Amino acid sequence: MAVDLSPIDESLLAEIANIHGMPKGAFNIRKDGKLVERHSSANIEIATKTDNPGIDIRIKAGTKGETVYIPVIVTQAGLKDVVYNTFYIEDDCDVTIIAGCGIHNKSHQASEHDGIHTFYCGKNSHVKYVEKHYGEGTGTGERILNPVTNVIMEENSSCEMELTQLRGVSSTVRDTNAELGAGAKLVLTEKLLTHDDQVATSNMKVELKGDDSSVQVISRSVAQDNSKQIFNPLVIGEAQCRGHVQCDAIIMGKANVTAIPGIEAASEDALLVHEAAIGKIAGDQIVKLMTLGLTEEEAEQEILEDFLN
Repeated sequence: MAVDLSPIDESLLAEIANIHGMPKGAFNIRKDGKLVERHSSANIEIATKTDNPGIDIRIKAGTKGETVYIPVIVTQAGLKDVVYNTFYIEDDCDVTIIAGCGIHNKSHQASEHDGIHTFYCGKNSHVKYVEKHYGEGTGTGERILNPVTNVIMEENSSCEMELTQLRGVSSTVRDTNAELGAGAKLVLTEKLLTHDDQVATSNMKVELKGDDSSVQVISRSVAQDNSKQIFNPLVIGEAQCRGHVQCDAIIMGKANVTAIPGIEAASEDALLVHEAAIGKIAGDQIVKLMTLGLTEEEAEQEILEDFLN
């Protein structure tokens, strides 16, 4: 092991990737810009990039039922960590990729991680990608996470992306871009929680380039206290395709949420729909749970957890 893990490190890994000890199979664990440990499998090769900080992950054609872990943790005050990870998923695969970043900051200096992930999904392959972001620490320094996710999907490929921001992230700008070929299907789910004075901006652009391609964008968020959220999802239909964008947000305290779902048709055969809803927790929901023995605070938390799950 190139870098030792502390109890704080282990707690962060459990929070963002459900890792307890070293995982089985292929994995790459990064801490404060340095490699902790790496392991490739017979079908999944992980190698250090030669042009940028980061790794190349190559998944052989026909690989099925395997999971690769690539979590990042940041505990060094004042660090700005930038990493470029590229996934080459060959044809006829069915794999799961677990990513995410956890920041522990107990200083007055900002800590930041910017992860740029690019996925090339081969023909007939299915990819499930799970990413969680989380921040903690008693310091006043910001915990900043700015992820960029690029997805290029070939014919008849499918991808499920679950992008989640848990508590503690001071500031984030999230950019997600996807290009879908013929028959490709993408389900993109984003869940965000902000509180205190946190700010979150989410930009999405999905281009449906091939016939029979489809995308479902689901955005669910909770904005508490004085936090601010901005959502800019855009789906562009350039062929016979289907797209649906749904943005739902719960607003609490003096928070501010702006949702601007967009659709753009460049083909008469594109079928695109968008919708957005922002509101507070319904009082009758809280009352109903309180009749079951929960306090008002417990009832509120139960509703929020159910909404974001």
